[in-house]
This record gives sequence, structure tokens and C-alpha cells, in this order.
Amino acid sequence: MLSIIIPVYRAEESLDRLLKELTALHGRMPARMEVVFVVDGSTDSCLTILRERLPSAPFAWQLISLSRNFGAWSAMNAGLHRARGSYFAVMAADLQEPPDLMIKFYELLASGSADIAIGCRDSRSDPWFSLFCSNVFWALYRRFVVKDIPPGGVDVFAVTREVRDILMNFKEASTSWVALLFWVGFRRTLVYYHRAPRLEGKSAWTFRKKLRLASNSVFNFSDLPLQVLMYGGGFGMLVSIVWGLVILVAKILGLIEVPGYATLVLAIVFFGALTSMGLGIIGQYLWLVLQNVRNRPDYIVASAEGRMEESSSSGV
Repeated sequence: MLSIIIPVYRAEESLDRLLKELTALHGRMPARMEVVFVVDGSTDSCLTILRERLPSAPFAWQLISLSRNFGAWSAMNAGLHRARGSYFAVMAADLQEPPDLMIKFYELLASGSADIAIGCRDSRSDPWFSLFCSNVFWALYRRFVVKDIPPGGVDVFAVTREVRDILMNFKEASTSWVALLFWVGFRRTLVYYHRAPRLEGKSAWTFRKKLRLASNSVFNFSDLPLQVLMYGGGFGMLVSIVWGLVILVAKILGLIEVPGYATLVLAIVFFGALTSMGLGIIGQYLWLVLQNVRNRPDYIVASAEGRMEESSSSGV
């Protein structure tokens, strides 16, 4: 059985089309299919709509409601924990990724040719600014953090039960599932697709959330910021020593009659900014340590319901 995990947050406008696509996917899937919906503290009518529509769905399903909005990665974690399949796939509720990817993922994993199947965007219909920022981030991430990640990043993936069980043993706070997929190793295969434009509603994936994800993806998997701080501090110290010697020689030779105000201000600004940046970087690592030491749960389930077997019903 393939378990498909779908985090749901402020997606009520796309749920009708999503359920129709899943019903059609169920008819084409060469295996039993379970869909695990995780409502991530959504303030709209997502939970109510799913409770009304799912009983008539032909596929097995689970509906999990979290006590508040914990974020897409935590919702994904909740779904992976409770899913019952032999293979596990993750997709978004907005249908920007084609549902038929789930069939390709299943066939690749079930054939034994791979342990992890990763969807890679070879093209996408997104706003130019969003596309530009994404390309820049993933290019830098590939260069300095995880070199194996595809150029366009990862939004959908599937894993075997063995890999799922290993991932579930990790207790990291504020981590990145995308980076973990490459950190654990195993045999990976890439499946290319076109990312479609969003047809309903407005994305809840705000710039602030993207920035938080970028920060967690870097700080959880690399000491690059500390390296930058160390080398930047060393370079700044070298420059200050050289410049100090220049000023000292000039003073001895009588070339400086009045101490320069600009030099003093520039030195204060430069080293003040360097110190502040260093404290911020170290503070971020300390914050991640604190989150992991506290060992708070990644999510809290408010309610869970479902139907464990497929139904003969064909409509949603």
C-alpha cells in the first residue's frame, strides 16, 4: 500500500479539485492507496469540508487535526508517523505537482530500484521574483551545504518503510526534511516534472516562512555561518593590523597632524557590525541547541479519525 501524506493549511478552495484528483488517482494506482490529510491548525473550513467529504471517498483515509499551526514540516512528520503503508509519499494540497507523480514514485520504489524517489522541477509557472529567489537560494545551498540537492529544490518525495522508520527516529527540532533525505544516504532516484501554476486561493507559504525554512536548512546542516564569521573576523583583524601600522608610521613621520574622525568611525562601524553578526550566528546555533534539549513534541494531535479500508464508492 502507498500512503500519501498531504499537509492542509488554508486550502479550502482547492479541496474539491484535490479530492476529485485523488479519486481518479486511486483508479489508476497499481496498488492499494491510503491518503493521510493533516490539517495544520487551519483557521478556515478545511477540517469541516474534509469531514463531510471523506466518508464517500473510495480510498482509505486518515484525517488528523493538529492543535495549532506547527508548520508544513511538522504536519508532514505527523502524517508520516501515523501512515500505515509499505511506501510513503508526500504531496501538497494545492496540486501544483501532478498527482501522477505518486504512481511513478510507487513503481520506482516497489520495483526495488530505489529507496527514495524525489520530484525535481524541470520547469515551473511561478512569479518571476519567486523563481529568481528560489534559484539563487538553491544554487548557494548546493554550493555550500548539500551538494546533491537538485538545482530547483524538492517539494515532493517518496520513501520506503525502511527509510521512513529511520527518519522517524530523528528527534531534531526545526529541521529540514529535504536535507535529511540526502543526509541519510540510501539509493535515490530523481523524477522530473513541470510545476503548474496555483489555480485556487493564495499560497500561505509567505516570505517569512520561506526565510525561516532557509535559515533552518542552513543552520541544521552546516557550520558555514561559523566558518564565514571566523574567516571574516580573521580578515578584519588582518586589515586592522595593517591599517594600524600605516597610521602609526604616518604619525611617526608627522604626516597626521589631527587624528582622523572618518577612520575612527569606519573602524567602529565595521567591527561593531561584525560583532553583532557573530552574536546573531552563535545565538541561532544556541537556540537550536535549546530547542533540541527541551525535547518538546514537534506537533500535538487534537483529533484523529479515518477509514482503514478502501470503499466501493466512486464519488466524492
